[in-house]
Amino acid sequence: MRLGLIGLGKMGMNMTRRLVRGGHEVVVQDQDTARARQAAAEGAVAAESLADLCGRLPPPRVVWVMVPAGEITEGVVAALAARLGAGDVVIDGGNSNFRDSQRRARTLAAEGIHFLDAGTSGGVWGLTVGYCLMVGGEKAAFDLAEPIFRTLAPENGYLHCGPSGAGHFVKMVHNGIEYGLLQAYGEGFEILRSSEFSVDLAAVARLWNQGSVVRSWLLELAERAFRDEGNGLEKIAGYVADSGEGRWTVEAAIQQNVPAPVITASLLARLASRQDESFSAKVIAALRHQFGGHATKAEE
Repeated sequence: MRLGLIGLGKMGMNMTRRLVRGGHEVVVQDQDTARARQAAAEGAVAAESLADLCGRLPPPRVVWVMVPAGEITEGVVAALAARLGAGDVVIDGGNSNFRDSQRRARTLAAEGIHFLDAGTSGGVWGLTVGYCLMVGGEKAAFDLAEPIFRTLAPENGYLHCGPSGAGHFVKMVHNGIEYGLLQAYGEGFEILRSSEFSVDLAAVARLWNQGSVVRSWLLELAERAFRDEGNGLEKIAGYVADSGEGRWTVEAAIQQNVPAPVITASLLARLASRQDESFSAKVIAALRHQFGGHATKAEE
């Protein structure tokens, strides 16, 4: 089918490639015209503007938005609302807050435009292995766009999760779980590395993927990282960013009275990773010295 795709970052560009290779006609637009030209060289059609992109699509028009969540997504969706019409479909494949997706769906519905929130997982590997897609919105709009999902995802790799917001809610929880998994692996490998044994971490990661209950794709990536960077990962700073989904998952857990200590702790650990020196740790050390005479680091 012919569709529009806005945003040619690491995800958007590879999704465009996978769609083109799957036989779709993809009209692309990006603020970086060089990226649009690159996509055109690989079989897509480059549009000069959002208006140009919308004008190149047959009704009902389907436009996939793959830009950073927040103000940028808000602006693109608003611009599309002014250029699309009844029966057209806007798909947000970014990591938007599900409440924003629900609001956008209501706003577009007033103009007769359908909105699908498509939580997308796959990262830089999606081009070859496919993207896991968690989709929320009207079933009729989902059915219309299903050929796109079928091409982007591996077998059994996409799901209509429910009404508007459900797709991004499921993706939010998915990313919250990811926080906990990454933290557990990180802590485990640190315990191994700091032990009295000279353990080959890459070899252990490979070993654990051979029938162990903790085997996973993340362990395959851990093996790759240790092979490429060495046991100490010396070239990688211990600063861990977060894009919002972990925070939103913790907020949802609190609102729904669901205890989520592992995900919450993993989020706080990411915040701790950004401190050159923890002031709270300094306070604790000072208090231990005050009440028990315990030596501080400077005194040792």
